[in-house]
Amino acid sequence: MAVFTPVEPADAEPFIRRFGAGRLRELTPIAEGIQNTNYRVETDEGRFVLTLFEARTQVATLPFCLDLTDHLATRGLPTARTLRDADGRNLGELNDRPAALLQWLEGGWQRDPSLADHTCAGAMLARLHLATNAFNAERPNPVGPAARRTLFDACALRATGADRAILDRCAPWVEADPGRDLPRRPIHADYFPDNVLFKGDAISGVIDFYYACTDAPAYDLAIALSAWGFDAEGAALPAALEAFQAGYESLRPLDAAERAALPALGAVAATRFTLTRLYDQVYHDPSALVAPKDPAPFVRRLDWWTRMPAAA
Repeated sequence: MAVFTPVEPADAEPFIRRFGAGRLRELTPIAEGIQNTNYRVETDEGRFVLTLFEARTQVATLPFCLDLTDHLATRGLPTARTLRDADGRNLGELNDRPAALLQWLEGGWQRDPSLADHTCAGAMLARLHLATNAFNAERPNPVGPAARRTLFDACALRATGADRAILDRCAPWVEADPGRDLPRRPIHADYFPDNVLFKGDAISGVIDFYYACTDAPAYDLAIALSAWGFDAEGAALPAALEAFQAGYESLRPLDAAERAALPALGAVAATRFTLTRLYDQVYHDPSALVAPKDPAPFVRRLDWWTRMPAAA
């Protein structure tokens, strides 16, 4: 259960009033998620998400993330608007944690998405990239080459056996930056199925912008393809990959440089998630509430991307 900082109604009420969300009726912990604490908030004025940002979150970058979801909402995308206090701030503090209230988005994520869902999700990611072109704030990639090197070196201190073999596979891509000369703008950087909500056949919400940063949209596409186009064990699903990319390119066709770089970008994306999962595994605290995820499925994605030839 992803509640790292307990919040009682008596704690939450003053915070909720400060952000003009009405009178608290119900406060319910949200079990999903692995990094921050989330509660569903029911008030006499509606439903909201209360997020407390835990130690791994870079507090200085939160204004970028929160303002980006606001920016996209004003441009008609199904992202959550943030609530602001009387001074116009959308970030406060609750129980010694930075905290924010956001609009609740209805719907649920697709655990077994259809090909039509893949196409729809790809098109939504393209819409997001087109809309971020007018967002002027910047944030360096928090899991860029330097951060990946730090993760790699930390894992190497504890890795044994199969973990060392994983690091050997990742090594060529740890500090690679195949997107450095490509067009750059704000990207989501964590566009996994559980961050895309559906109601029926339509997307009703895109959530969790806390890895959002300034990088190549083609890298964001590579992350998304790695998330949507493979099964739970890391085997490629060619029809899913094709449907997602077709949906994306129906609105934002890749240029020649982006297309040529896509396999390398995919390898970097797979390396990024392999390393974060491996780090969480080798440094796992048995008392932690969240179990670490297996890095092996992303190693298999890495192998797939490295076998894929660059487009001519």
